[in-house]
Amino acid sequence: MSRYRTRSWRAFDPGVARTPIATAAAVRILGLDPGSRRTGYGVIERRGADWVHVAHGCVTVTGAGESLPERLRVIFESLRELISTHGPGEVAIERVFVNRNVDSALKLGQARGAALCAVPKGLPVFEYAPRAIKLALVGSGAAEKVQVAHMIRTVLSLQGRIPPDAADALAVAVCHAHSRRLHELAMQAERGAMRVPVLPSPR
Repeated sequence: MSRYRTRSWRAFDPGVARTPIATAAAVRILGLDPGSRRTGYGVIERRGADWVHVAHGCVTVTGAGESLPERLRVIFESLRELISTHGPGEVAIERVFVNRNVDSALKLGQARGAALCAVPKGLPVFEYAPRAIKLALVGSGAAEKVQVAHMIRTVLSLQGRIPPDAADALAVAVCHAHSRRLHELAMQAERGAMRVPVLPSPR
């Protein structure tokens, strides 16, 4: 049975409670959409009450040779440099979607591993299933890539075409931003409940 009972955004359940999320007035998020040939990345930052676009692009390794180890090295070194340049406070990455092509899934898993190894120790990493990301952006876990890209342009006020892998990476980052907001609201509600005085029961 599917984990998501409905396609509505009201059923959005990212399931990231395993990793603590720090409450901060400003935070920068790096979203990653790993691939063995092309890894998309997107960086967003909270400024006040809004999330704004910082950067996006793709690490393309098609010309790095046909050797998979060499491609993985390019992914690792490129993302390590990217993290050093943008200095994110949190990293959000898409989980591997296992389809019928086992060989492709294995290569994707290796690319994802190379991306995760590029994250320095102490930098929090959050993982999201593809369906959860689509639910957070479009409201449907079965949304098409073009719909995700359209919502990214709308939410982040971007103009022009965004490469599909970069749009997916920005979607991961925005998905995590939504999760952070839900977490912060829950924390505020919890603190409010703790401040409510307990009245004595009537006699």
